[in-house]
Amino acid sequence: MVDGYLGTLTTEERTLLHLLNQRLPDGGWEAPAVLTQAGISAAVHVQRKHIPRTLKRMQSQGLLNIDQRHIPGGKQRKRVYTLTEEGSINANALSERCLGMIITHDGTKKPLRTFSKPHQNMLELLSHLDEALTYHESVLVAPVSNPEGIASIDAQYGEELLRRMFARAWEDGKITRDEQTLLNEAVEFLGMHPERARRLSNEARKSLKIPPPEEVYFDMLVQALEDGEIAQEEIDLLETFRIAFGIDQITHQNLLDRAKNEPVVSEHYPIYAAAVKTALLDNVITVDEHAILRTLKDQLGVSDQEHEQLLLELQRGA
Repeated sequence: MVDGYLGTLTTEERTLLHLLNQRLPDGGWEAPAVLTQAGISAAVHVQRKHIPRTLKRMQSQGLLNIDQRHIPGGKQRKRVYTLTEEGSINANALSERCLGMIITHDGTKKPLRTFSKPHQNMLELLSHLDEALTYHESVLVAPVSNPEGIASIDAQYGEELLRRMFARAWEDGKITRDEQTLLNEAVEFLGMHPERARRLSNEARKSLKIPPPEEVYFDMLVQALEDGEIAQEEIDLLETFRIAFGIDQITHQNLLDRAKNEPVVSEHYPIYAAAVKTALLDNVITVDEHAILRTLKDQLGVSDQEHEQLLLELQRGA
């Protein structure tokens, strides 16, 4: 994900510039990580999931060579990509076109090549240009994985999608296990930094005036303890949520102790409780309301003990 002039180049063009002057080391054994799909993805600021399609298209156009090499620190060989002769010709032509562009710096117009440093990567040089071809001292690249700042144009689509997902999940005041799992998968799919995802979630929650994360975390603990123990997958999910929302270990333990002492209620207890509260709005339960509630209680499987517990809670709150 990238802003500025680089954002006006296609992924293919940025890949050509990245691989320009990159060579496989002699010996046919190892290769630098920058030549792998992950390395190319990071260099051209495009999510990893989009890279294979671009590389396949470039290969079909005769622009890429593909080899299998070991990457330092890795156990298995990976695919690595370098430019063919035709790919190098195209990359050099694009590089020369970029270096010849007249850009603005401190009110003065100069060719971009005057800012080029020896052995400087072309993408790094271009990252200093905005779309109006004005040179900035700091780079304009804003990866989607960056937790700070404003996302790039490409990243904004992912942020908007995740923001809407968080808003929908927070509508009922809590994020269920299934919802959190789905959101985690979306964050990973987008390659988004967890801190940025946490910020989006907080924005969605505050816009809906939803309870604080501690209350949601407590509800998650209660759900996890429904069968008397917390499974490993539930532990992993809770830990992800705890870290993401800044819930410290002391708060976690207090909430866990409280959840363990929480009375166990049937699945449909909240529905029955809402119906009883509605009937009591005028402080009187009529004979007809009592009959309806009795039928609802039996159909929802709410026990007599739960019914008494509910009435006691309502009396305390009155």
